Amino acid sequence: MGPKAKKPGSKKKKITKAERLKLLQEEEERRQKEEGTKYTVILFSHIEEARVKYEKEEMERLEMERIEKEKWQQLEAKDLERRNEELEELYYLEGCFPEAEKLKQENRLLSQWKHYIQCDGSPDPSVAQEINTFISLWKEETNETFEEVIAKSKLVLYLIEKLKLILLETPPYDLQDKNITQYQGSILELQELLHLKFNIATEILLRQASTLADLDSGNMEKVIQDENVTLYVWANLKKNPRYRSVRFSETQTRFELPRILATSDIALRLLHTHYDHVTPPFPVRALSQERTSTEAHFVEGEVNVVETEIPEDFEEEHKQRENESISVHEEEIKIEEQVDTEVQRSSVQEESKATKYELEMKLLSETVTAAQLLLIENTSEKPYFFEDDEVDTCQFTMLGGVYHLDILELPPQCKPVKGWMIMEILKEGLQKYIYPPGTTEDFETENAFPPVEVILEVHENVIFFENPMVARWDAEGKHWKTDGISNVSYKSRERLITFNLETFGPVTLIQDTHINMPYQSWELRPLDVNKVLLTVITVFTEIQIQIKEDLCMLASIKLDDKKHPSVLEGKWMNPISFIIALKEAGLNIFPTGHSHFYVVINHKVPLVEMKACRQMALLSSAFAFGWSRWNAHCDSKKVVLKVMEHLAKEEPIQNPDWTLLMFSGDRAQRLKIDEYSETFSEALKEETEFHSTLYHMVKDFASKEAMEKIRSSNCQFINSVCHMLLSIRLFSYS
Repeated sequence: MGPKAKKPGSKKKKITKAERLKLLQEEEERRQKEEGTKYTVILFSHIEEARVKYEKEEMERLEMERIEKEKWQQLEAKDLERRNEELEELYYLEGCFPEAEKLKQENRLLSQWKHYIQCDGSPDPSVAQEINTFISLWKEETNETFEEVIAKSKLVLYLIEKLKLILLETPPYDLQDKNITQYQGSILELQELLHLKFNIATEILLRQASTLADLDSGNMEKVIQDENVTLYVWANLKKNPRYRSVRFSETQTRFELPRILATSDIALRLLHTHYDHVTPPFPVRALSQERTSTEAHFVEGEVNVVETEIPEDFEEEHKQRENESISVHEEEIKIEEQVDTEVQRSSVQEESKATKYELEMKLLSETVTAAQLLLIENTSEKPYFFEDDEVDTCQFTMLGGVYHLDILELPPQCKPVKGWMIMEILKEGLQKYIYPPGTTEDFETENAFPPVEVILEVHENVIFFENPMVARWDAEGKHWKTDGISNVSYKSRERLITFNLETFGPVTLIQDTHINMPYQSWELRPLDVNKVLLTVITVFTEIQIQIKEDLCMLASIKLDDKKHPSVLEGKWMNPISFIIALKEAGLNIFPTGHSHFYVVINHKVPLVEMKACRQMALLSSAFAFGWSRWNAHCDSKKVVLKVMEHLAKEEPIQNPDWTLLMFSGDRAQRLKIDEYSETFSEALKEETEFHSTLYHMVKDFASKEAMEKIRSSNCQFINSVCHMLLSIRLFSYS
């Protein structure tokens, strides 16, 4: 039998590796396509849900915005409706400022009258004839001892301070250029004459040096102390080269003399004046006289119209009545008309006086407002100083008075002859010893004129928060300089400063004017009606100021959380004198128009700042105000502050419940945020409104007792609080 035939198709076709891979790839693509379709459906579903959700949220947001906008418009409409009423009430309340200024004017006139009727022989420094007569008479007095000059200097210093206060206290609109020139000229003349008298008295003292010589050293030493002046005089009578250390008994003041001075016929004088008559004064800022005179002319014109036109109208009306009268009883009618005429004339005069007073107060109100704005205005140009070593008197303050260090040629000594004292008086008077001399060719070594080591006692009433710097007076340039002074060291506990001085002359200690700026925080708290406590906290100190009626007092100072005693504590002064006293004590928290060039400040628009301070002063008898950190986060046209009612007398604030207010000058509102919120927001607090004034905003949540206290506040007290707030500039410098 032969082999069987093979059936066709019985054997499977073998798939190659490439075909298998292709099939797998197609399968994967099909699977991915199916999954992609599925994912696309899901994705579109999510997108649709998100779109619907977004549209819903957007509609809700728009609805909320619409509701908020409607509420805001309603609040604005309500505010606009009562705006005129609120501004009129505020204008009436702020009438206390011109009223206080009018009282000041009356007090100035009363003071002049009291001085006139006293007849105590002291001149009125504001009267040129009197002060010139006083100066001329004192110039004629000769051979006055140092003690006599010191006694007379008390009156002279009083006159100088009084003239300075007149320039500072008199409103700019009341100061004329000729008066400013006169007062400044009188101040300068008194200062120069006083220093001349001290020089003459020193010469008289040095002529008698041999009779006052110390038995041990053979040299003369004299110390004369007074509340305003301390004199140290040493005369080198023996010229002993080994006696080079000069220390005044019972003091720490000392000089280390180089050999050439120890062997010279000289005298050392240290005249420590506790005041500064060396530094040139800053120019007095004045208001525009053109504006003031125009306003005054307008007032006079209005008053004249009231006084002249009304009586003429009345006379015409009276004549018409006489012509029309046809009554039989003419005499009786005439008598009645005469009575009516007198009554109406008196009423017209009363109306005229009232109108004149209103116009006068309106003018005074405008000028007072302009003067208050002047307190917080920043100058646009920084003062330029030409030399590298020149002291910028806008950046630094001279403290502790002036140390007049002089090396003097010893005048001829008086000699006893047969019971007489013969004294040679030099025509040129007291002469300074030039050290170092102009030419040094005759001397062998280059270091023949080394600097003189000086140790000075720092005035006990002055506070230095950092080591003081030393500056010397440049008589040619008329400014303070820091060159020629080396090896400065300060012992704060002993209050001694040591330095080397190349040339002698007036020396002073200086401190950064703005060392306590910007402030860290502040608080204004009522103590009673017409009495508040203002606390300002800086990096170095905490200063508490009491304000009562028209007076201010330093309540306490804290350094390193410890109370620091001060001679100013417990002394009540008017605001201007108080500010000067604090500055002279080194406690300067009163920025000037140039301060913004030296301090990083939180600038606020002056008009907004002034309005806030005025209205805070109005409310200060019953409400406490405080610093808010959010004040730095709002723009320059707004201020943010804390406020709360405080009626407890003389007690600190316990568990304070502060309310945050924002004020823009023409709108005040309560903020939704508090002091501890994470971010700043201008959102309005729920269920509150905004007002056109800070006063009416606070009035919304004030108690009846608080409002009674506010209404009973004294105008002079309100004016003093406002002046202090404006002088410290709490909103811009904290």
